[in-house]
Order: sequence, then C-alpha cells, then structure tokens
Amino acid sequence: MRVWALPLALIALAACVTYSVAQRQSAEPPEIVPMRPVSVDPVVLAKRLVSMQAGWPRSRKFDCARIKCVALTFDDGPGEHTGRLLDLLSARDVRATFFVIGQMVAADKGGLITRRIVDDGHEIGNHSWSHPPLAELPHEAVRRELKHTEDIVEQVTGVRMRVMRPPYGSTDDDVAAETRREGLAQILWNVDTFDWRDRVAAKVAKRAGEAKPGSIVLLHDIHRSTVDAVPAMLDTLTKKGYTFVTVSELYGKTPLPGRTYISR
Repeated sequence: MRVWALPLALIALAACVTYSVAQRQSAEPPEIVPMRPVSVDPVVLAKRLVSMQAGWPRSRKFDCARIKCVALTFDDGPGEHTGRLLDLLSARDVRATFFVIGQMVAADKGGLITRRIVDDGHEIGNHSWSHPPLAELPHEAVRRELKHTEDIVEQVTGVRMRVMRPPYGSTDDDVAAETRREGLAQILWNVDTFDWRDRVAAKVAKRAGEAKPGSIVLLHDIHRSTVDAVPAMLDTLTKKGYTFVTVSELYGKTPLPGRTYISR
C-alpha cells in the first residue's frame, strides 16, 4: 500500500496528512530523552495495575454493526491542550483514541497527561517517536521509531499498545510487516477534519459532524482550535444519534496486527 503526495507547502503545515512514499533512505536513530523517576500515590498505582491487565482498555461491548458508532482519534500529543480536551471528554463520558508521539510523551512532565489518557479509559496508540514518513525509512529505523515509543508508553502507563497510526498516512508493505512484528494494527481514517490546516473551530466541528456510521475521524489535540471545536462536535454527533467509541470498540475487538483499517 502506498499513499501519494500533497504539495510540500501543505506538508509543512500538516501533522498527519497523506505523504508520498519515496525511496527509502538512511535515518539516524531517534534520541531517547531520559525519564526522571516520579512518585505515584496508591490510587494512581491501582489504576495503573488495572490498566496492565490483558484487553485494556476494557470494551464497553457496543455492537457497532447495529448502532451508529463513530471513533474520534487525536494525534500528535500529548500537548499543552490535551488536559483540557480530557476534561471535555470526561464531562460527557466520551471515550476516544489517542495516537501519541514518543518525544511528546518524553516531554510530558512526570507523564501525568499520558497516564491520565489511560486512567480515563481512552485507548492509546503508537504514532512513532519523531513523526517521520515511515515508508521512506529503512526497516531498522521504522523498528526504532515504533519500539522506542512502545517502550516509553509502557514505562509511563503500564500499557502495551496494540494500535498505531503511521504519520502522514505514510505506509507500505514493509511498514505493515514491521507493525505486524510489533503486534500493532495500522489505523488510518476516512474523515479528515483538516484541523491541521484550518485552525477554525467551527469548520473543524462541521467537518467532524459529517461523519457516517463506522467513521474514524482524524483530529489533533496539539491545536487549541481543535479542542475548542469539541463541544460543538459532540453536540452535533449526539443529536444525530451517534455513540462515541474507541477504535477497538468500533470493531468489537482489538484490530489485527499489521492490518490496515480506514473505517468500519
């Protein structure tokens, strides 16, 4: 599978848009930022121990073959606006899927936001270490990008991720093979809100509100305007009778490693 190019000017603005698959080139290994030990209170520790159990996050067993489901997905965090987003989702009892960047997890002081994503019951997925177009990297570099992020998220949360999203949608057969080896399913999308381009909350909410049953919606929690759009987005979809689910809940089970998913 190969995903073709947008103009370079758009790529510079984008966080996760379709990227051309070019000839593989050498790449330096990502630099791992050391993590400082942090104290954990008993309540948080208990939540982390629960999250380490098989099958996390616990599915609420929605039958998305019979009801109208939509999976909201947020890429490129955790960032400065992710905490407010989690507050908004918690207030509405909405679950989503967060595809995190390893470097952003390393920069998350004490891992507080990253752990909260898991503690709040959201699904967490791998979005690489440094956000390169994976299909342009040699095999070993792809492995490092995924493995370093897997390791730091497990260190911070106790969770071993089961889904990933290739930055820019840049994937091919070699990337698929590597994700299969790492036990990760590739999750793309069928609704692009273009929130990376149009930093206008009303536009973002309108595009998300046009989702069809079984849609996977692409959003980015690194943008203030995207988080600003969430209340209207939830209102619109709720009025249309949608149930908000994680990616795994959308399919009723954990997606298969190496396989690519775009919608239900």
